[in-house]
Amino acid sequence: MIRSGTGRPARVLAADDQEHILEAIELLLRPQGYKVDTARSPALVREALAAASYDAVLIDLNYTRDTTSGQEGLDLLSQIVALDSSVPVIVMTAWANVELAVEAMRRGARDFIQKPWENERMLAILRTQVELHRALQQASCLEAENRLLRAERRPEFIATSAAMQPVLEVISRVGPSDANVLVTGEHGTGKEVVAQTLHALSPRAQRPLVAVNTGAIPDGLFESELFGHVKGAFTDARTDRIGRFELAEGGAVFLDEIGNVPLRQQAKLLRVLESGEVERVGSSRTRRVDVRVISATNADLAAACASGQFREDLLFRLNTVEIHLPPLRERREDIPLLAAHFLTRYAARYRRQVQGFDGAAIQALKQYAWPGNVRELDHTMERAVLLCRTPEIQSADLALNLQRGQSQNLEELSLEAVESVLVRKALQRFEGNVSQAAEALGLSRGALYRRMEKYGI
Repeated sequence: MIRSGTGRPARVLAADDQEHILEAIELLLRPQGYKVDTARSPALVREALAAASYDAVLIDLNYTRDTTSGQEGLDLLSQIVALDSSVPVIVMTAWANVELAVEAMRRGARDFIQKPWENERMLAILRTQVELHRALQQASCLEAENRLLRAERRPEFIATSAAMQPVLEVISRVGPSDANVLVTGEHGTGKEVVAQTLHALSPRAQRPLVAVNTGAIPDGLFESELFGHVKGAFTDARTDRIGRFELAEGGAVFLDEIGNVPLRQQAKLLRVLESGEVERVGSSRTRRVDVRVISATNADLAAACASGQFREDLLFRLNTVEIHLPPLRERREDIPLLAAHFLTRYAARYRRQVQGFDGAAIQALKQYAWPGNVRELDHTMERAVLLCRTPEIQSADLALNLQRGQSQNLEELSLEAVESVLVRKALQRFEGNVSQAAEALGLSRGALYRRMEKYGI
């Protein structure tokens, strides 16, 4: 039996204006394990393609009585290729000639069959094209996964402090479910690590967790990134592209910085969450997706809803369960464990013989306010491992006083240090609202995110 990569029978759409031809195709293909749909006109072919996905399409080149030019079929072929260039199209006609075959192949047909056909030839052509189609689909998904999916090793979730125990309890209860989860907390508190832990505990753990920084996606590319696009949908759409929701099929999508999604895009995201269906940009075909949604934000979404900046109905869809992460300054018992974890990671990465901390360094780590939370601690330890000249990290290696930047004049700072101070102050001024801070600094949201990552904010 011919089956697709997901285990379902290979699905073929056959189009001809003569009923007995369609019946003959069904009688030939069904015993071979194919699922066959039929259409008797180009209009019905287009409707079928808009409603379902096919592993191959078999079309006649003539549909109007007494017409032998093949022009109707050639036009239909061009429309199918424009709709979905990946699906293999095989054309057939009783008026075969070299010129028509060449023109059909030029327009994107994968093969050509003359009526009356030889059964073995038709079966061989279909089998070859279906297998090739599957292989190309699998390769496309693998390429997208290699580009977008998280690294193989999930970051270790370190939390022993009393402040983190309620978080651990909720994670243990909610993780094995399919419930949508909203993770809140300041920048750098570890919201993505929580998302990865939730996914690892769920029945979907063997399927992908696709992370999307929604706040960093330009408004004009939002739909393309999340839902995909077809070739020719816009100027730079040179090939079909799989969206993040399709890529996460059977798994989960992590929507980071969800509070910074513009209102116009919030409506489109809500529709997908309500219906479980997506449409690629430039396509009229609806595709069902089965994904769990985990989102995160440092913003006060309740206040954003009250001020009209965030849709309340979208918030209801996102926060079936809400998990709030405390800042690092409220879980100081975890600081030595986290620091040791990062020390081990970077000592191995940079092949440095660094094995621990001296007493002063531990005290400095515990006393520092950590405005950038766990992310700032991560960057601090990476720098300390690189700068350390002894087997133990010294207090000076941490350079925490320099990071505060409160007692220094601007004239004494480097350009990068000044930029870091300005970015921090803008974010503090607007209470972590990245869009407002970016506007005040004269930057795009994406540019501000890159600077935040650079400076460990």
